[in-house]
Amino acid sequence: MSKLPNITTSIFTVMSKMAAEYNAINLSQGFPNFPVDQKLTTIVGQLATQNSHQYLPMAGYPPLLNKISLLIQKSYGRTPLPENEILVTAGATQGIFTAIQALVESKDEVIILDPSYDCYEAPVLLCNAIPVRVSLNDDYTPNWKKIEQACTAQTKMIIINNPHNPTGKTWELSDFDALENILVQFPNILVLSDEVYEFITFEKKHISAHSRTAILNRCIMVSSFGKSFHVTGWKIGYLIAPEHLMIEIKKVHQFLVFSVNSICQIAISEYLDLVSVEEISQMYIEKRNYFRNLLKGSRFELLPCEGTYFQVASYASISNENDVDFCKKLITDYGVAAIPISTFYENKKDHQLIRFCFAKDDITLAEAAKRLSKI
Repeated sequence: MSKLPNITTSIFTVMSKMAAEYNAINLSQGFPNFPVDQKLTTIVGQLATQNSHQYLPMAGYPPLLNKISLLIQKSYGRTPLPENEILVTAGATQGIFTAIQALVESKDEVIILDPSYDCYEAPVLLCNAIPVRVSLNDDYTPNWKKIEQACTAQTKMIIINNPHNPTGKTWELSDFDALENILVQFPNILVLSDEVYEFITFEKKHISAHSRTAILNRCIMVSSFGKSFHVTGWKIGYLIAPEHLMIEIKKVHQFLVFSVNSICQIAISEYLDLVSVEEISQMYIEKRNYFRNLLKGSRFELLPCEGTYFQVASYASISNENDVDFCKKLITDYGVAAIPISTFYENKKDHQLIRFCFAKDDITLAEAAKRLSKI
């Protein structure tokens, strides 16, 4: 008997497999196809010949923990304690899974805001807890009235994602004010803040939960070096949480992976001395603008993109097909893979919207846009 009877193969896997079968340009899965910074690969090459291949401490490489603390201090004015409040994880997904497994109990309720990334629900179900899906507004801002109405005495956690995948929406100060008002009414609710695209924002500066002192004692922050430094295959992320929560999270972490890839941790620790995270957004804003300009003459309507490396587009003026069928047709007939937005909703809500990943080199984006403009 399956513990996850309603969870099937990920839409990202399905679309990437189809893209490979039809030799289509893959703008579906969120991974860059351009080279990693040579400074980083040089560090890795040097470490490969050194004694960097054995277990590191369970919580993470101590110099890396110190540099994460410094990064958070420079970025948000908060200084988490390296030895007590920071945990290096095997990617953000493992961090999310670990935090939920450690802190959510049977019959607890966990609020998930739709459209939502697909890794949130499964760990909730594996806790024998209850996912409560609440849709965002049509402009993808949080509907605080609905969120408040969904909160009960059984609510253990609210999962937030800012900048938001799949829509690229970012939160306003008023959104955090509304969240904090709910937390005052429900003092037992924890917040899991997925901020893996924190350094990929554009015209509006990212507002992090790190900057909200009122909720820090109840908040688990999720970050990703894989996303920030476009090394998604390394699967290196980190959690930051108050010590009383981190104690429980580490209990689960040690039996999932114990410790994370040693060379990758040491390499990132050294690389952080050579790179500025402020440069990351500039690179992606150029890619976003380049891709949007290429599609100006197409029949797609592009929605605003405030962060992440995803562009949501409406195909309503092109076809009446549902978004899953339309994405399959994009692959088979036009040679471009995208992700249907309905798959991010529990109720498969279909607004005829699809998601493109623009974390690709210019040649790839130009060819994809050429094909899309023919539709």
